[in-house]
Amino acid sequence: MTPSTASSGPGSPGLDIPAVSVTPGDIATTTLTVRNDSDIVEAYDLKVVGDGAEWTTVEPERVSLYPGTSETVTLRLAPPRSPEVRAGEMPLGVRILPTEHPESVKVLETVVRIGEFHELRTELSPRRRRGWLRGRYLLAVRNQGNTPVRVGFTPGQAGEELGFAFTPAEPALEPGESKQLRLRVRTSSPVWFGDPVVWPFTVDTRETGERAEAEDRPEEPFAGASLDAEFVQIPIFPKWLLILLAALLALLIAWFTLVRPAVRSAAKEAATAAVQPRPVPSEGGADGASSGTGETGRPSGGSSQKPGTGAGPGGGDGGSTGGGGSTGGTATGAGQQSSATIDLKTGGGQTRTGTYTVPEKTVFGITDIVVANFQGDEGVMTITFGDRKITTIALETFRNQDYHWVTPIRIGAKDTVTIDVTCAKPGTPATGQQARECHEVVNVSGALSSTE
Repeated sequence: MTPSTASSGPGSPGLDIPAVSVTPGDIATTTLTVRNDSDIVEAYDLKVVGDGAEWTTVEPERVSLYPGTSETVTLRLAPPRSPEVRAGEMPLGVRILPTEHPESVKVLETVVRIGEFHELRTELSPRRRRGWLRGRYLLAVRNQGNTPVRVGFTPGQAGEELGFAFTPAEPALEPGESKQLRLRVRTSSPVWFGDPVVWPFTVDTRETGERAEAEDRPEEPFAGASLDAEFVQIPIFPKWLLILLAALLALLIAWFTLVRPAVRSAAKEAATAAVQPRPVPSEGGADGASSGTGETGRPSGGSSQKPGTGAGPGGGDGGSTGGGGSTGGTATGAGQQSSATIDLKTGGGQTRTGTYTVPEKTVFGITDIVVANFQGDEGVMTITFGDRKITTIALETFRNQDYHWVTPIRIGAKDTVTIDVTCAKPGTPATGQQARECHEVVNVSGALSSTE
């Protein structure tokens, strides 16, 4: 459009700029007529100033006019579609600088009405979530428009199996502002067995609030893009667990119907065989027994004792040195059951020895030993029968340990059963307080036989 103009003094152009409206992303133009009311030839430089100078151009930027002539120039406004170009009115000026009379420079102002545009960008992550009953998502929303908005969200699902909760529910966003919201999705009931169930749903973004509901608003409230997502509800008990339970049930049935009766039958047969009398040797008794007695120490009614058996050279184990420390002699019988206890306390970092000495004129046939480390001490224990080392064990590997021999280990009179304990660290007994010293107990059992 060409506005009316008026004279404004020597060397100054007569001009006027009308108001103009433009929407970001579009282009608007207006015209300006420059007239030389002076009596000399004058050139004018035109430059746009103000907030919209970056996206406004004037063509041509320089005009030369004879006295009394005029020329029309074009203002081209092309604001970008950006949140930085806010909706509303903004001033815009054009500076007119005469070449011959620069002191007559003028800035003509007008009003540019920036129209509204709406754009919402939303992103949902992750798009697929797995869970038993509920899933959590992050919803990011950004106001790419040039006017403040309040944003609401509408979830959509084919059925009514899912419940939705947005936190915060309706955030307010300034132009260019971004916010993150939490979306919680919950199912109404669990899935106990079977395959996972996939629940697809959508989230629609819309403009809400008083501004969106205003009656004088010409356009409909803006709605953003619809986002698709899924909630995968996994079963409480997976397939592999059902297979495992079925296998365990089959094993239990097999145990009670097949294996257990067979084990009980075998155990009963073994117990019956254990209580049956054992055969008695006719000559040369075993360790710790004369030729006239069986392994149980009872006289054998079907055999007679031969002279010289059970004593002296060639008379069997009764005359040998049991454990390297027994003396020769003739055992008068299977002996009397006897046991001895060695109770030994050892300070930390020390080594101590505990002994039991076989009485005079006897032979001790050892069949069982029980070792107790009830405090849980740490260290090393060595057990010796006479001059024969039986075992060396680490204390921290046991609390109670027992050893048994079918054939007794025989040690002679005045020989010793010895335990050597090196205490590395005292343990903690049932009282809950760490002991000051290591404490071990060894019980030795067997048959004590006279050599007279």
